[in-house]
Amino acid sequence: MTLRQGPDPAVGSKVTRPACLPRGDRVPSGNAANNSENRNGKALSATTGSSQDVVPAAPLAGPRLAVVFGLFLASGAAALIYQVLWARELGLLFGSTAQAAALTIAIFFAGLAIGGWLWGGRAARIAEPLRGFGWLELGVALTALGFLGLLDVYLALEPTLIATFGDGAVADTLTRAAVATVVLLPPSILMGGTLPMLGQALVTTARPLGRSGTALYAVNTAGSALGALAAGFLLPVVLGYLGAYLVAVGLDLAVGLAALLLATRLRRTTPPPRASAVQAPAPTAGAPVAVAAGPRRVGPTLPVPMIWLVALASGVLTLAVEVVWTRLFSQVLQNSAYTYGLVLATFLLALALGAGVANLLTRLRRGDPAAILAGLLAVSAVAAASSPWLFHARTDGLRLVGGTAAFGGYIVEVAALALVVMLLPATVLGASLPYLLRVLQQRRAAPGDTIGRLVAVNTVGGIIGALAAGFVLLPLLGAWRSLLWVAGGYAVLTGLVLVRVPLRVAALRWVGAAVAALAAGMLLVVSPDELDVVRLAPDGSESLVAVEEGPQATVSVVADRDDLFIRVDNHYTLGGTRALDAERNQSVVPLLATEDPRSVFYLGMGTGITAGAGLAFDVDRVVVCELIDEVVQLAEAHFTPWTNGLFHDPRAEVRAADGRTCLRRSTERYDVIISDLFTPWEAGTGNLYTSEHYATARQRLEPGGAYVQWVPLYQVTDRELVTIGATMDAVFDEVTVWRGDLYAERSIVALVGRDDPEPLDPAVLVSQGRQLTDEPVSEAFLEAIALRMYVGNLTASGLYRDREHNTDRHPVVEYGAPISQRDVRAGRTSFVVGPERERFYAALEDAVPLAEDPLLARLDERQRGYVAAGRAYSRFRLLDRQGRDAAADRWLQRFLEHSPEEASGPRDVSPARRLLPRLLP
Repeated sequence: MTLRQGPDPAVGSKVTRPACLPRGDRVPSGNAANNSENRNGKALSATTGSSQDVVPAAPLAGPRLAVVFGLFLASGAAALIYQVLWARELGLLFGSTAQAAALTIAIFFAGLAIGGWLWGGRAARIAEPLRGFGWLELGVALTALGFLGLLDVYLALEPTLIATFGDGAVADTLTRAAVATVVLLPPSILMGGTLPMLGQALVTTARPLGRSGTALYAVNTAGSALGALAAGFLLPVVLGYLGAYLVAVGLDLAVGLAALLLATRLRRTTPPPRASAVQAPAPTAGAPVAVAAGPRRVGPTLPVPMIWLVALASGVLTLAVEVVWTRLFSQVLQNSAYTYGLVLATFLLALALGAGVANLLTRLRRGDPAAILAGLLAVSAVAAASSPWLFHARTDGLRLVGGTAAFGGYIVEVAALALVVMLLPATVLGASLPYLLRVLQQRRAAPGDTIGRLVAVNTVGGIIGALAAGFVLLPLLGAWRSLLWVAGGYAVLTGLVLVRVPLRVAALRWVGAAVAALAAGMLLVVSPDELDVVRLAPDGSESLVAVEEGPQATVSVVADRDDLFIRVDNHYTLGGTRALDAERNQSVVPLLATEDPRSVFYLGMGTGITAGAGLAFDVDRVVVCELIDEVVQLAEAHFTPWTNGLFHDPRAEVRAADGRTCLRRSTERYDVIISDLFTPWEAGTGNLYTSEHYATARQRLEPGGAYVQWVPLYQVTDRELVTIGATMDAVFDEVTVWRGDLYAERSIVALVGRDDPEPLDPAVLVSQGRQLTDEPVSEAFLEAIALRMYVGNLTASGLYRDREHNTDRHPVVEYGAPISQRDVRAGRTSFVVGPERERFYAALEDAVPLAEDPLLARLDERQRGYVAAGRAYSRFRLLDRQGRDAAADRWLQRFLEHSPEEASGPRDVSPARRLLPRLLP
């Protein structure tokens, strides 16, 4: 299942997860239930078979009805805001793995199902269901507030729990399940009851079950779409996550209080009964009345077990489509919090429109509901089956969306793609479930009970569909075939319903069912091999070596002539053999400057080349945490020659787990923690640049240890670089900057944070360097090769003092980097490359002269000259690339003047290239 940071698209709205029906019940035909009695002995309506105790006579019409719909719209928006923020908070707590996200979603959906069943059954016994709805909303608000406190309690108890039960897979899963159950189940059970409770209040003679239920479904789901937009675009940016959460709580409080107030006014304004020869007791607001069935049914109806099956299967298939579509969109978008929110909102909007279509269909005076349902399912099959070719064509074979558009234009392009791909198909998919309310309209039960059970069974189907799509269909079939199998499922449902459709020529039903079965069989065996799984360079220079479509992402190994690369979700390169030196430098540079490091932790692995280089030192233990299991598998299968025994060395442990969570839950301390390069605009990545994460890392360091944050300057603007630097500088006593390469333009740098810092001992550079090479090199060479990578002292410079920080509650990077990325593509600003990079370096140099840098206090003039040599070489490479030969030659001469002869060759510039020749395959 595609489950990153930010909202899982499978979490739609609290009305899209429907319900179980009592075994053996059948929907009565026509007036077959007239004058019968229900299980409580109450007389049933002569028109519907509905209990006389279940439908309130509240005069909800006109402006009052509009108010109720407005409240339910706001309720849906609040629910989606909760879901987005819960997913994020629990992701920070449990990790951003697909398994952890699936567990959270399953428990949340289970709460909705329980709530629908429980409160739907109780709604008929509540005198004023509108008042009951108000109390449920207040309960949601109060239990949602408890969520924040309970998480703090868990964090305080986590070390004790780990010490008691261990951190194995079983204990970890049980702990996560227990925590998610405690914090999510109470509010989700209350949420699940709001639709059946309000349905109980609204169903009347003028508004039968099908019409009222579909209208409520549409309104609440539309509110969820608004909530997705608010949570994705507005609230966290303006108010931070805590402020956004409190907005959702405030919405529920306002909705609950308004519902209670409206219920009180309705009680006061209920008209007294008219006098008659035989006067019945005057009904109060909320007392039951008989309701009309709406359009009279023609012929036999679907048995309730069949409706139950359709509702369950609808949940399975709709959520499976949603998960697969989300995976496909991740192949062509920047995958930021904005794009996830936009795709989710579009899907929810389509479901709301589908409920609106169902509402129109309930008003038809002619046509058998079973036949209409079969038609909806058949069109759903066609929509799901055509979507692979539609998506592939609209994205020109998985080309990245956006081109050179700035952020606003990019969002418009993403919205247009989402509307074209999802709006019509998801509208059709979204009509089937609410239309079942019309099919169930004559069921012998209260409206709230019918709605609640329908919601419950569909929600159970949603749990199955989301898990099956993410952990079974995508890994086994891939995205394209998964959609075809879902279409086959809709075709099977179509056939099952068709055999119950009343036709004058009975054989036609079986013919239609046979055609549906044949279509299902064809869809299950079709393999759309012409559709690309990974987009390769159009010039033919690239070839696909391997691809795995896993629960977390689509991961591929791509060959470009003689080089191999790992890509995630089609366009994000994790590394490759072409940048071998730079990847090894991510270990070599910080470990050269650390005295006798015995243990190293790697947050992120990529190809494994970086962590493998760490094993070239005399370390005792290397721990690597990589989020995506398929990355680990493909790295081991295809990059082992370049990883220095990483996957077989007994000193190394590679875990497929969330690195931030690994570090927080670990009881170990490390001499060096190395955080890999991460794309800053991807949803969830900003969490690796927060002050909370840095504070945790600081606690996991041995005395004198270093936290190394590698930053891709070619993916950040000055704004993101300043924010990340300022955040680290506020946590660690000293932050220094080191180069990861000496490329002409596109570089990486390390921000190295230490506590109680000591000046750099040049003897450490020599002793660490000798661990890497058997060649008889001089001390000057080893000093020069390391010191040329030093840029400057960020803390001593004061450049980023009092600048904005990135925190878990105020995610500046997560919401700022996507905008910056689009501004760069539009030419409005630039990443820190080329001239911008040199300006950054120069600012540090000017703020802290070499002789005044506290880190360099133990260096003599000759050794400080090696630092100056690195600065000169960096300028030389840029000027040489720009074709400014005269200026480039001057800087090259400065480099040569400050470099020992044995370290002045062009191939000796990189520490990894010069010191690790034995690791070259």
